[in-house]
Amino acid sequence: MLTSPPKLRTCLWFHDRAREAAELYVTLLPDSRIDEASEVDADVVVVELTLANVPYQFLQAGPHFTLTPAASISVLTEDQAETDRLWHKLSDGGEEGMCGWLTDRFGVSWQIVPRRLLELQGGPGAEAVRAAMFKMKKIEIAALEEAAA
Repeated sequence: MLTSPPKLRTCLWFHDRAREAAELYVTLLPDSRIDEASEVDADVVVVELTLANVPYQFLQAGPHFTLTPAASISVLTEDQAETDRLWHKLSDGGEEGMCGWLTDRFGVSWQIVPRRLLELQGGPGAEAVRAAMFKMKKIEIAALEEAAA
């Protein structure tokens, strides 16, 4: 049981499989864990979790609301290896979008953003970097660096 729930956390509404989603996500990001999971009744599950030191609550309560890309989880990755690993794991069974966006098999939208992209967007080749990014699904750092040169 959580001894002191965080004052502020993002709650995502799942039709089903909230616990399964939480179990996957905590394996992908350091400093992540399931803090508490409980069944309120036969149809309602609440999962309190922390992803990369950020608190979340997953509410599994049926089809009344749906997840949408209007709310996404954005992950700032350190290198291409981390970008590739997260992209592969999260897009498996989901749908790849453009410019580093994807929707996983649970319906959660993610932005997988290499830190290097942000650095290049602030440099002299920023326009060329953005043009290259707009053609990508998963962000490829080497291609962005080439565009910036």
